[in-house]
Amino acid sequence: MAGRLPAQVATPPELHHHLGCPNLLSWKSNLSFQNFRISPSFSLSSLSGRSYAPPLIKCTAQPAASTNYAPGTPVRPTSILVVGATGTLGRQVVRRALDEGYDVRCLVRPRPAPADFLRDWGAIVVNADLSKPETIPATLVGVHTIIDCATGRPEEPIKTVDWKGKVALIQCAKAMGIQKYVFFSIHNCDKHPEVPLMEIKYCTEKFLQDSGLNHITIRLCGFMQGLIGQYAVPILEEKSVWGTDAPTRIAYMDTQDIARLTFIALRNENLKGKLLTFAGPRAWTTQEVITLCERLAGQDANVTTVPVSVLKTTRQLTRFFQWTSDVADRLAFSEVLSSDMVFSAPMAETYQLLGVDPKDIVTLEKYLQDYFTNILKKLKDLKAQSKQSDIFF
Repeated sequence: MAGRLPAQVATPPELHHHLGCPNLLSWKSNLSFQNFRISPSFSLSSLSGRSYAPPLIKCTAQPAASTNYAPGTPVRPTSILVVGATGTLGRQVVRRALDEGYDVRCLVRPRPAPADFLRDWGAIVVNADLSKPETIPATLVGVHTIIDCATGRPEEPIKTVDWKGKVALIQCAKAMGIQKYVFFSIHNCDKHPEVPLMEIKYCTEKFLQDSGLNHITIRLCGFMQGLIGQYAVPILEEKSVWGTDAPTRIAYMDTQDIARLTFIALRNENLKGKLLTFAGPRAWTTQEVITLCERLAGQDANVTTVPVSVLKTTRQLTRFFQWTSDVADRLAFSEVLSSDMVFSAPMAETYQLLGVDPKDIVTLEKYLQDYFTNILKKLKDLKAQSKQSDIFF
């Protein structure tokens, strides 16, 4: 059921980190829509010793003058909006949705290089920016389901998109009668209030839960695709590979598998309001990933090791300067990823719930083997063509 088209969206809520407390967060919001009122009641003090000030959201607005979007206007269940559609995960979600017959709309920021590949695939591209809430409502008209893959860019403050933008998006979704909302979060985000990005993800989970939207939250451990640029390409190009001396283990998963499992979960009506965690078949240390890449590439890596103690010291130093505070926030996340933690989760129950055969999930060995086989074949073909050109001339 579609809701009324908002005429105005106020500034999204502020998120405050209170020093001296266990990362106490509080927020206030003013978002207005007609005939709509949310008063989420956050009672989270029992979680990790954290307490929260509940937001009060009052909604009032008029529908667009030229169009009637009154409650009761039907929308197709196959109509979805993918937010963050150009990202590593987002593009796989778009591709999977199109392959399964969904009508796909992609929310992307205005950019110098248009996202033409999404249009070429058959999706509709709409321009909006989560950091500008007034651009959001028009993109939701006629949408049944939102799949939220978005995250902030490295050069912008973490809370701009991952907190303020997400809260504005959730508020708009509720006001306009979006039927389903899928939110991707981070595994173990509730266990690290000292890391801003993970704390924001956890708070967004709770905000979404208390919004009353029909939603599914999916926590992720790591993407296999990220290992290509981080390890595979530098090894092939004989450049430095950066790592740490920590025994962190991460259960990387192919984003194509994540997308496939997401749509299986989306169609399961028994998963309303559920929290799922998707993890790959095995958790890997950095050194194990590098060793695997070396074997498949047939050459040694030039490894530069950064001690975890250096990350900690750098983060502490950057906290002293306002203009480096966001760098410190991101280093805090890197520090967690470089600890002795295991970013993985048992998947047997999830596979059973979704009706998925674990054998159908791509392993890291298979993923990297396919990558190196393809890239080495291309390099071999290029060398052969080069030799033929030399002979011809």
